[in-house]
Amino acid sequence: MSKLQGKVALVSGSGRGIGRAIALKLAREGSKVVVNDLDAEPGNAVVAEIKAMGGEAIAVNGSVVETGFADRFVGAAIETFGGLDIIVNNAGYTWDSTIQKMSDEQFQAMLDVHLVAPFRILRAASEPIRVMAKKEVEAGREVFRKVVNISSIAGLYGNAGQASYSSAKASLIGLTRTMCKEWGRYKVNVNCVAFGLINTRLTQPIESQQKTIDVAGRDIKVGVQPQMLEAMGRMIPLGRGGTPEEAADAVYLFCAPESNYISGQVIVAGGGLLI
Repeated sequence: MSKLQGKVALVSGSGRGIGRAIALKLAREGSKVVVNDLDAEPGNAVVAEIKAMGGEAIAVNGSVVETGFADRFVGAAIETFGGLDIIVNNAGYTWDSTIQKMSDEQFQAMLDVHLVAPFRILRAASEPIRVMAKKEVEAGREVFRKVVNISSIAGLYGNAGQASYSSAKASLIGLTRTMCKEWGRYKVNVNCVAFGLINTRLTQPIESQQKTIDVAGRDIKVGVQPQMLEAMGRMIPLGRGGTPEEAADAVYLFCAPESNYISGQVIVAGGGLLI
């Protein structure tokens, strides 16, 4: 039997890149997955992929920062699959500037997507988790649940041009360690994975014309200068950036039963890059 057979997982930002790889990994291990993407097409496509492999999934698409999203996201898991066992707070993007050029809107946008949205999702899940945990205790059962928050080495060590992103990702680590203490009595393991360089559309090399993504009507520039990618590659002890699948494997470590006595921890998935 797969290690996550019958578990129900929420994975925000799972229509593309790392989030997609996480959703597929959890599904392969037996989880029923609630997929989410800002845009319906990629979110629905991942649901179709999971169903094609024989798994179960639904999509709750839309922006994680919208009022009411968290209740809708958590509610879908309970109503459709009858439970909630795993929460992966993965949704996010970068909107970089040096601090003298950074607007209030830009700084707040990073806090909203990387910190406020995970907070709201966990808050929405708190009562269902409390109720389920109480019933399990009364039945003499010890059932572990998992929360994995996605941070970054920028949140641990800072990164020039990312005052907003680094601040949000650092704060997410504080939220992780607080929820570990609040939810330990419910047998919830709350941990954090901090990624280094993972090769996705957000970290693709910038060519002659820089690509953008649309986020709530804003055109956000994405990509990294090729010379910077080359320099980072030389700094990474394993010699290259990670794949989305390798990133998903790191998240899975905190979802598997082997992590039942590990909580409040931050693991760096960065190929050995520590600064």
